[in-house]
Amino acid sequence: MYKLEGKVALVTGAGGEHGIGRAIAARLAAEGADLVINDVVENPYAGNPSGWQGLPSLVRQIEGLGRQVLSVVADVSVAAQVEVMVQQAVARFGHLDILVANAGSRPGRDRVEVVDLEEEDWDLVQRVNGKGVFLSCRAVARQLIAQGQGGKIITLSSSAGKEGYARFGAYCFSKFGVIGLTQCLALELAPHHINVNAICPDTVDTERTAYIAAMLAPEGTKGEEYHREMVRQKAELIPLGRVATTEDIARTAAFLASAESDFLTGLAISVSGGLVMH
Repeated sequence: MYKLEGKVALVTGAGGEHGIGRAIAARLAAEGADLVINDVVENPYAGNPSGWQGLPSLVRQIEGLGRQVLSVVADVSVAAQVEVMVQQAVARFGHLDILVANAGSRPGRDRVEVVDLEEEDWDLVQRVNGKGVFLSCRAVARQLIAQGQGGKIITLSSSAGKEGYARFGAYCFSKFGVIGLTQCLALELAPHHINVNAICPDTVDTERTAYIAAMLAPEGTKGEEYHREMVRQKAELIPLGRVATTEDIARTAAFLASAESDFLTGLAISVSGGLVMH
């Protein structure tokens, strides 16, 4: 549908079995793109009883779709590792056309009220969600400018990048920042015919959602139980009656990666079933 044959896409934070990164990588491959997939470790959710092995499993999935794929383990918050990752991508495929800056910090001790938030927990969120997006965008933008053929940069923000939520102070700060960076890049890179847009999901039922539920669960309530209840309660608030799937986010990413979005830049697109309409 979106005719991505001949394109090469880099998707960061792609190792989770039920994650947004995996879904986006698979959808771009299905649309014809070759892939560079990344995570900070090969399997960010090791021990999964399903047998999912992280990046190696995603490599097999993409190859099964008939596309070429390069797997790179790198920490997006470390500039040297990001630069090497882009160099490896270009060495393998000869060019790079699309970035999906999806990698994000794992929810944990940051999901507390600001008065209880420790500096080190704040810093971890900003290092991955803020600095990691900056470094990824900078490295790929430099490559796209050098190639002189335009390109697409897609960042992952959140509904929490548009509205504040209690106990999400560090996360909201980082995701508001991603939208601001996206708009700045859109203006700076427009003369180079590089489109830069952000996707802003609300709740998506991924491994990260389970981690959030575990941190927010009331005392005496199992994380799994609270996870189901949290998803159910959120679905009741959403006009379309359900939380987002990873495929919902992947469809939006495929559109933004394609020529169909050539006249769109600087947007922060809510993918929230009508819950957030700005």
